[in-house]
Order: sequence, then C-alpha cells, then structure tokens
Amino acid sequence: MNKNAKWIASPVDTGEAAVILQTSFQTEKKIRKATLSVSAMGLYTAYLNGTKAGKAVLTPGWTCYDRRIQYQSYDVTDLVSNENTVKIELGNGWAVGHIAWREKVFAERTAAIAALELVYADGTKETVVTSPEWDAYTSQILHSDIYDGETVDRTAPVTFLGKAVLAEVKARLIPQVGELITEQERLKPVELIHTPKGETILDFGQNMTGYVEVRLTAPRGSRIVMHVGEVLDKDGNFYNENYRKARNEIIYVCSGEEDVFKPSFSFQGFRYVHLVEFPPIEIDLNYFRGIAVNSELKRTGRFRCGNELINQLYHNIVWGQKCNYLDVPTDCPQRDERLGWTGDAQVFCRTAAINFDVERFFQKWLGDMALEQRPNGGIPEFIPTCRPRSDEFRYAAAWADAACVIPWEIYRAYGNEKLLAKHYPMMQKWVEYIHNAGPEEFLWLGGNHYGDWLAMDHGEDSFVGATSTDLIASAYYAYSTSLLIKAGKVLKKDMSAYEALYANVVKAFRTKYLPNGELVQHSDLFEGGQKNPPNETQTAYALILHFGLCEEKDRQRFADRLAEMIRENGGLMTTGFVGTPCLLHVLSDNGHLDLAYELLLQEKTPSWLYSVTHGATTMWEHWNSLKEDGSFWSTRMNSFNHYAYGAVYDWMFGKMIGIETTEHAPAYREVDIAPHPDRRLGFAEASIDSRNGTVRVHWYYKGDVVYYEIEVPEAVTAHLTLPSGYTETLTGGIYHFAE
Repeated sequence: MNKNAKWIASPVDTGEAAVILQTSFQTEKKIRKATLSVSAMGLYTAYLNGTKAGKAVLTPGWTCYDRRIQYQSYDVTDLVSNENTVKIELGNGWAVGHIAWREKVFAERTAAIAALELVYADGTKETVVTSPEWDAYTSQILHSDIYDGETVDRTAPVTFLGKAVLAEVKARLIPQVGELITEQERLKPVELIHTPKGETILDFGQNMTGYVEVRLTAPRGSRIVMHVGEVLDKDGNFYNENYRKARNEIIYVCSGEEDVFKPSFSFQGFRYVHLVEFPPIEIDLNYFRGIAVNSELKRTGRFRCGNELINQLYHNIVWGQKCNYLDVPTDCPQRDERLGWTGDAQVFCRTAAINFDVERFFQKWLGDMALEQRPNGGIPEFIPTCRPRSDEFRYAAAWADAACVIPWEIYRAYGNEKLLAKHYPMMQKWVEYIHNAGPEEFLWLGGNHYGDWLAMDHGEDSFVGATSTDLIASAYYAYSTSLLIKAGKVLKKDMSAYEALYANVVKAFRTKYLPNGELVQHSDLFEGGQKNPPNETQTAYALILHFGLCEEKDRQRFADRLAEMIRENGGLMTTGFVGTPCLLHVLSDNGHLDLAYELLLQEKTPSWLYSVTHGATTMWEHWNSLKEDGSFWSTRMNSFNHYAYGAVYDWMFGKMIGIETTEHAPAYREVDIAPHPDRRLGFAEASIDSRNGTVRVHWYYKGDVVYYEIEVPEAVTAHLTLPSGYTETLTGGIYHFAE
C-alpha cells in the first residue's frame, strides 16, 4: 500500500447503511500498467469507471482487525480512460456490524484506504490515493449485516454527504495472505414449493453458503423480501428457528428497469428461500440463482465407491468444508455465530488438506491465532476472538490444542518447514500454558472445557458428553507435547526437555487413569450438576488408544473392550466432537476393521448415514439434528451445516483407501499404501493431487478376488502393504495387483 494513502471515512455516520467514497481524475497519457490497492475497516467493493475491481467478494476478509488488516491489489490497466472515477462502497461486515453476539467489535465506523498506481508508457508514474479530498455519498444499500442480511433499494437517491474525513486505524496493513473469497457454483432452484401454510418456497436442492441473485424486471417500487432456511419442518413448512437471532432477511426494491440484485456485504447459509413478498408478476425459477461463496481453494482430493449412501456422505463432507471455509474455518454459516472455532478446525484439518489445497488458507488463519495467543500462552476458543482483550478467555482442551495440531498437520500435508518454524513458538507457548495450568505439573486438571462436545452418552439433549473433562484435557496435554517434539525435531532443535516432559505426562496419566492397566475415571462437575461420570466411555478408550497413552501390553485389551461397548450399545457409537474423529482409526488399527465398517455403514442415529438417509446435503452439527419423529433438536444449537463430523474422511482415505504420507517425508514425497477393502462397498477409489504429484488407489471385487490399481507419481516412493501381508516398494507408475 502506498505510504501516502490515508484512512478515510464518511463525515456522517450512516449506521447500518453502506457509504460510498469516491474521487475523479483525468489522464491523457497512454497507460502501461495500473494497479489499484484497497483495504477497509469493514467490507468494501471497489470500482474503477463503474466496473468492479477483481472477482473477490467480502473483501478484505476477516482478520483480528485491531492487529492486522489485509489489502488486495488489482490489475485495472484495461479500465483506465481519459476521465476516471474511483469508487469504494463500504459495509459494516465483521469489523463494525454484529458478530459473536456483539456489535462494533473492532471499530465504531467503517473506513477505507486505497492507492491507484499508474505507470505510463513513457515511464513516468502517478498515484491517486485516499485523502480528505475524496467525496462521500449515500448508497442504495440501505442496510447490511453479516447476520441480519441486506436491503438494496434501486429507487433510493444517492446524495452527497460531504468531504471525507481522516479515520484512525491502528492495525498493520498486510498484503493478501489467504485465499480470496469468491463466487463459486451457481445453482438454479430445483423446485417451487407451496407449503401447507401457503408459503412460497424456492428449493435449491443443496445446503450452501452464499446468497441469492435475482435478475428480473418488475414495477418500480415493488419489493422482493426473502428469508432463508436449511430445512423444512415435518409438515413441509418453512423453518429457520435454528438461526437464533440472525434475521437473514434480504430485501430488494425494484427500479422498474431490469435489475440484478445480490448482497454485497452479507452472506447466508441456506437451501430453502421463503419468498415473503414478491412483485405482481409470475414467479419464474430462471429469475433466481443460488451463488455459493467460499475461499477459492483448489480441489485436490476425489473419492467414489460402490455405495451411493457413502458417496453422498462424501459429497456432504466436501460441501460442508466449502461452506465453512469462508476466509476462516467457521463452525456454521447460518446462525448468529459463524466463528472460527478452533476445536472444529483441528479435528477436521487432516481431511481438509486431502480435499483441498488449504496451505494458504491456514497460513492466514494461523497468523491470526498467533496474534491472538494470550501472554500466558492461552489460545481463545475461536479465532479471531471478537472479544475485548480484557476478557477472561476460555482455554479449552481439544479446542486450544489447535495451536499444535494444525501447524503439524499442515506441515505433514505440504512439507512447509518455514511455516512450521513460524508457528513453533506458538506451539511451545501453548504446551507451557498447559504445564502451568493447574495444581498438577503433569496433568491438566480443572479448567472450563467443552468436553466431548455433543456426545450422546450424557443424554441426547446434553451439550457435554460423559467423558471426564480432566481425562480429555490430560490426554491432549500428552498429544500436543508429542506434536511439539515432532515439530522441534524437524527444525533440528534440542527437544530433550520436552521428551522428558512427555514421559512424565504419560506416566502421570497412567497413574491417575490407568492404575493396574484398568480405566478409572474421576469425578467432574458436568452440565446440569451431574457428578461422577461413568467409569468407561467410548471416547475415553478412543483417546487413550489413539494417543498411545496405555502400555503396549494393554492396547489390544482396551481395543477389545471398546469394541465390546459399541456392540453392547446396539452397534452404535456414543462419541462427540472429540472422540468421533479417532474412533474408526483405533478400531481398524487394533483388529476391529469389520466393526469400523459397520459404524461407517450404520444408518441408525448416531451415525454418519443417518443424516444422509434423512436428506442431508451437508454435515449436521448433531447426530440427531432432525429426530426420527420429524422434530428438531433444540433451537439453541442445531446447525445443518457443521463440518466437524466430516473428519471421518481422513479414515476413509487413510484406511479404507489406504493412502498416508509418511511424517519423515511429508507432502506425499513418500507414502504408505495399505488399502482395507470391504465387499459391502464393491469398489472404492480415491486420489490426491499432492505437492509431488497424484497418488491414486482403486480397489474392486470380482467374485472372491480383490483387484488393486495403484498410481504413484515419479520421484515418489510408495510402501505397499496388501491385506494378505504382501509388501512391495513402488516408484513412479501404475501398478496392478490381485489377491
């Protein structure tokens, strides 16, 4: 950004209405290059001579605005003429509007900064920068808010407000770090529904994040009023009570000419659109398009198999990721939340890096996490925090551990040592925070944790599962310490002190929770006052096995007991956000592959396929968000677009298909290939376009024989292990096996 550019704002506070800042200039010279750089406190759309600069939306994206703000640079060479107008339209967005149950979190007013740098054919240069000489105008966007929606009135006059004023913005400006947010798929409604209540509903056939574009000609002053929802109720009527206080109302007022409407500074999560009000013309589905909006991520992973329910599950996992990877890894895109929850992000990040290239996406978000880390090493539960710095933050196990898990997983996927080195201090400070967090040096006891969030073993209407939060916290203490050690060794650091710490944590864990090789849990205070949690939970065993916390001699016995508990529960899991991602791994790694497949293919709740058989097109927050009787789980927290349980795909890819990068040669420079076929699927095929080429495995049944086709890129070494025990080392090429 040019150093002469100043932060400017409207002289009049327009509240929830957008504002326009603009200037005009002339040039007679021939242009060689023109670059427009823009940022905002709030959200902006920039125009040169009436044409939008670039394809990004919801710019400048969401960062911890009091610390740093991205700016974007656009090549606008082809837009420059002799007479020129630069216009910047500003909306409140995350910085000034409602977010995280507050408003004006980062600033009281919107502001903009911009520089248009012109390079002429004769080699001379000129720069047009924001200054108090710019003019301020009202906008036809009369209201915009992330949660509440947008109102656009094409009949509203655009009036002069006065000269711009200087604005005080202390945050550091940085060039674009993450991926741009862009418009993706354009979906036509699949059906026009008239509900039993007489409502007119558009069904787009897919739960998505984005907005509806409307293109039509209607009488001047006539209105289009739309509300959005994810599901219909059991009677087929419109439903969006699960959006809580997020109004998600879109209002368009027609000009009388052909209008094209879509929000500029808001987005919604929806499948269904309720046309609350519509002009006196016949509704044509061609008037409407649902536009999916998310960070522009390159697709890297593909999967298909012979079971259509599993294929739909994979579709839902991919769409759940797309919908919630909108600049930050949000929990959900629809209700009055949409925050960068760390727990959701860490359990899903391995799957995320298989489906899409997320290196830059997490580079940007981890940068904000490092800035948000408290002086004591604590990591807030969502990033950016959206809370006053003076607040007491909730440093929750399995959530804040994202500070160690995600840097390691991103290194594992992409092999970026510089990024790992950049965040090693954050990892180290987090482990030191746990070390000093409670009364025990080598256990994490006490604290305000989320536990095994939304597990079903503490009653289906509970938020916190039955697993001891102390046990979960202490297990993650060990896990984060182990990841810190791995990172330090990659960076060639002396990790002997942390290796000693890890040994002591494991020893203390075994002493407290596994005396004499038997699981014993201790009393916690749970939601609603429940004390003395059950002695055993599926999640407790899953974490102990997955993190290697039991002695090797006890491993098989613990795995067998976990399998027995699942079968005693009718072949159903009871795990939540913490236990579920590792459940199938520990079963298949310890002789219970058939049970892992049974859980994957289970259709009763709780299961992955329950939502699929009930019409889901994205992942659900609750196993039973929609109950068998057609009623809904509590409106307090019931998203139908919550990606966390989609973490099962890292098992499907790593175990079912059998592709895993080795940690000593990350980014798939060296891979282990160990497929685990199952006749119930018939066939399965998956691939990943890694930094070192495409790795693909396809297995299929013909009679009693399983055939394998394996593709390995040049310069990649694959260590193959087939179910029979046959092993072979493969290098670049396509290979076929049968057994």
